[in-house]
Amino acid sequence: MPQRLLPATGPIIAPSMLKCDYAHLGEQIAQLDRAGAKVLHWDVMDGHFVPNLSYGAMVIAGTRKQTDLFFEAHLMISDPEKYLDDYIKAGCDAITFHIEAVPDPRSLLKRIRAAGVLAGLAINPQTPVDGVMRVLDDVDNVLVMSVEPGFGGQSFMPEVLPKVTQIRQAANPQTLISIDGGISPETISAASKAGARFFVCGSSIFDQSDFAHAMDSMATLANAASA
Repeated sequence: MPQRLLPATGPIIAPSMLKCDYAHLGEQIAQLDRAGAKVLHWDVMDGHFVPNLSYGAMVIAGTRKQTDLFFEAHLMISDPEKYLDDYIKAGCDAITFHIEAVPDPRSLLKRIRAAGVLAGLAINPQTPVDGVMRVLDDVDNVLVMSVEPGFGGQSFMPEVLPKVTQIRQAANPQTLISIDGGISPETISAASKAGARFFVCGSSIFDQSDFAHAMDSMATLANAASA
């Protein structure tokens, strides 16, 4: 299965579906599509790895039928290997799991890539970068959490930015560096300057009346900061 690739240039603003209006999920996806979104970021929580529950592969599979947008599943779950095939079958284009859940992630990363899916590895704010550094050759995307995972609407943690820069400097230029948590017009410039190119945005999109304006404004700020 060939991989679907992300845009090669410019910052990527990825709406976090954790913050959407679930009563109008289909309408919100169509609205994001019209507003120019390229990626939907699906936060999957199991109530064990993180202290909250969200949705699973069945919801993603159901929405996959109504849009061609790029889907990234962010698996905040204790046993990503057990459920990996469900998210591949659901039509995810990228699957990201946590190094805290799989301390030796290389075989799982290779399994994701073998399925024609982009392989991502996430790291929590308090986790040292050493484990990620050891497997950079097998990773398409490194997701740095800038809040403690599990809940939306948290405040951005600027102390993770040196971690973003360290990973960016060590990784292959083609490796995507993402950041997730508290990303807004007030924080995106610092994250971009540190080396992030993929920005997961929840409240800063869904709490706005104009999704297109919210995404375009943040992309402009990120572009200016990385120039």
